[in-house]
Amino acid sequence: MSDIFVKGIIGYFFLDNLEASGTGVIALKVALACVLPAVIGYLLGSINSAVIISKLVYHDDVRTHGSGNPGTTNMMRTYGTKSAALTLVGDMAKTALSVLIGALLVAESGMYIAGLFSVIGHMFPIYYGFKGGKGVASTAALVLCTEPVAFFVLIIMFVGIVAATKFLSLGSIMCVMLYPVILNRVYLLVRDPEGVPFIPTMVSFVVMVLVLARHRDNIRRLYKGEENKFSFKKSVKAGEKVTDAAQKSDAETSDTADVNNSQPESKKNKKKQNRKH
Repeated sequence: MSDIFVKGIIGYFFLDNLEASGTGVIALKVALACVLPAVIGYLLGSINSAVIISKLVYHDDVRTHGSGNPGTTNMMRTYGTKSAALTLVGDMAKTALSVLIGALLVAESGMYIAGLFSVIGHMFPIYYGFKGGKGVASTAALVLCTEPVAFFVLIIMFVGIVAATKFLSLGSIMCVMLYPVILNRVYLLVRDPEGVPFIPTMVSFVVMVLVLARHRDNIRRLYKGEENKFSFKKSVKAGEKVTDAAQKSDAETSDTADVNNSQPESKKNKKKQNRKH
């Protein structure tokens, strides 16, 4: 039974003794080992915490505010720290669950495949018209669950960059660019000095490309010096913009009414003056 925990359920029951199987059977078994974790990871990753929280708690949609991105940063700027924290936990939890299920199915390979597709699901969710977030929290959960040492190295770098520059996006961009390198070094030092397996290496590079692609607007704004700096203070709260607009409209209506009311009085005064003359 201990082999199940080492190889995973699919690995134990389907991938043992592949040499004794025909080419077609081998291809089918390998496809099953890859596809099942990928599908589960994608479906779980497509659940968006920011959209769910904004609709359930605020009866609103965070995608209609700020940057329009359904992620932790926009939740903080729109609704505040508590909502952002819940979003962060939710986004990391779904990827952690995906990685756990992947590990149970196909051990280490399943962890990375399920985690990768959870990140893809977050970016391109099937439940929300394939328009999702940037995948930073999901990627962080993937790294934490698959290689904790690499995660702590990257999180220290992230905190240092954000503390020095106040740019969350820059911290995310730099860390995801360093992820393949850090994973390689840590894996060789901690796990296997002979080399890093193909799947973890492939996943680290695919995640890097995806997250960088989702941050292309941030990269452009950073280059132009137009990127917003991080602050724990939220922007104008959702609903306040509508209230401010309504108040402005009421004020304009009141001013118009005052002008209209003053016109008859002005005419009466003119008539009185004409009679006296």
